[in-house]
Amino acid sequence: MTAAPDKRGAAPIGHLAELDALEAASVIYLRLWSDGGDAQAHMQCAFSSMLGVDQGARAMHAFEDLCTLCATHGRRPLMRHGIGCTCLGADEACFAHFIATAAEGERDDAMLMATLLVRVDMAPVLVALAIDVGLALKRMRLRTPRAVNQPRQTEFHTLH
Repeated sequence: MTAAPDKRGAAPIGHLAELDALEAASVIYLRLWSDGGDAQAHMQCAFSSMLGVDQGARAMHAFEDLCTLCATHGRRPLMRHGIGCTCLGADEACFAHFIATAAEGERDDAMLMATLLVRVDMAPVLVALAIDVGLALKRMRLRTPRAVNQPRQTEFHTLH
């Protein structure tokens, strides 16, 4: 399968189950945030229930700012798959790796990745937000997608 040039960032390069917990959560929350109102309310509930009301609100605000910055000052629109899709798109992988790198304190590498996502002048702001988001996701102590009830191989369906 080849993606159209304007949708190249959506090209499937793997599966969510291949990511660690922080990266998988980054992708899932990006998809939820992009779906709008009800999905964002679900995110807020998840953040609040796992981090407490105040910390959850701060995490949600940082994630909203991160996504808004990518949408407003992005080099191009971030492509994503649907919330139920098990595939991992190229842009989603970059986004997830960027947040994980920032959360691990690898600021220089995160800055380099940020310049691939947004204008150079916005990269430091994006890195600061990614650090906040990544650390919040770490505090949530999420399980890896492999640890969640995986369907048997015979239950997989081709989505595209």
